[in-house]
Amino acid sequence: MTVSEIETNPSNFTDWIALHRLLTESYAFTIGRINPPSFLTHMSPADLAAKARGEDLFLIRQNAAPIACMFGHEAEGTYEVGKLAVSAPQQKQNLGRAMIDTAANLAASRGCRHIQLYARVALTENHHAYQRMGFAIVGEFTHPGFNRPTAVVMRRAV
Repeated sequence: MTVSEIETNPSNFTDWIALHRLLTESYAFTIGRINPPSFLTHMSPADLAAKARGEDLFLIRQNAAPIACMFGHEAEGTYEVGKLAVSAPQQKQNLGRAMIDTAANLAASRGCRHIQLYARVALTENHHAYQRMGFAIVGEFTHPGFNRPTAVVMRRAV
């Protein structure tokens, strides 16, 4: 798939149940590996629709069904991305990289200097994947109620 197949804020998207399923299935491997659990465990399809009203939604569809997604928003001159998911059959096709690159281009057009994400400390395979996409670890994040870092902050220039 090419970057041109990535939709940003598609006005005709309404299948929030399918998007929720994509995210839930994509994040299932984190159950029991991260603490606190992903905020996604508390989100409904309606919550995702609300999130898309306040943030940018990057979406790749195949036969109208979502096969990859990511959310992004500006925060103090940096563009933050999260909830990146690619369905299992479409993994290893650089769809995640294509969405990250699309978000970086959008961020640059809005005057942001960096694109940033948070990756859980325990998910080192994600750290390596993001490093291959040009991200570097620039800090740590500790969720409220924890006395140790629970995520790393990763950033790349746009």
